[in-house]
Amino acid sequence: MDDRYGTDVLAEGWRRRGTVTSAEIEATRDLVVEVAQDGYCGAITRVEAGMVELEDWKGRRRSFPLGGGFLIEGRPVKLVVPVAKQQAGRRRTASGSFAVADERARVALPSRILVEGRHDAELVEKVWGADLRAEGVVVEYLKGLDLLEDLLADSPPSSTRRYGVLVDHLVPGSKESRIVDQILRGPHGRHLHIVGHPFIDVWQCVTPAAMGIRAWPQIPRGIDWKTGICRAFGWRAEDQTDIAHAWQRILSRVTTYRDLEPALLGRVEELIDFVTAPAQ
Repeated sequence: MDDRYGTDVLAEGWRRRGTVTSAEIEATRDLVVEVAQDGYCGAITRVEAGMVELEDWKGRRRSFPLGGGFLIEGRPVKLVVPVAKQQAGRRRTASGSFAVADERARVALPSRILVEGRHDAELVEKVWGADLRAEGVVVEYLKGLDLLEDLLADSPPSSTRRYGVLVDHLVPGSKESRIVDQILRGPHGRHLHIVGHPFIDVWQCVTPAAMGIRAWPQIPRGIDWKTGICRAFGWRAEDQTDIAHAWQRILSRVTTYRDLEPALLGRVEELIDFVTAPAQ
């Protein structure tokens, strides 16, 4: 005679016998599920902030918390956030280049890329960092273009130690253009490559689209540009800490080269080519 209660009522798992468990299913787009509580049925349109949105056959949309309480073909399921899938093919870096298989940084080259300030260096690192490490290129910042001549005097460039320099607001007639012309006519000009973008500051190299605005605000003469930008956006601008926080907000809007102005993109690529070219 069969013992319908089993041989050991205290065996592990006896409380779960006869219960139906919910399988975990990724909440992928277009998956059709039913809400167990009220029978609402629809296809998944999006998953965001712990919620899943369903659209029924009439185009009506409702949102529900992720987790249990759903059915697929009558079976209980637990919806979970989809796992991001690796794209097929070669992976690209933020600059749009193909990532190398071995991502370990190379030994640093003697040549350098020089930028005016910390914000310039952080922006270049965010977009071109993987490329620079693969090539062994170091980016240094000057704390101002006025200090470039002193650096060249202390550590002069040569055929094997070239400097590529990125300058803000390099337009005809500007103070920056006069400094650059003087340096290039000096004794170190043949081992330098100095390029620049036309914007007042590297902040403006982030496209308005990435910032979610139509255009960067126009700041009147006589007002510190960064302070004016912060106030135009409604951000605090009382001290350098506020300016640093503002820059981090702007930098957070940059994920790939598409978030930067072409006037900067071409110049940085030009400098990378210059400092990585074989010595002649």
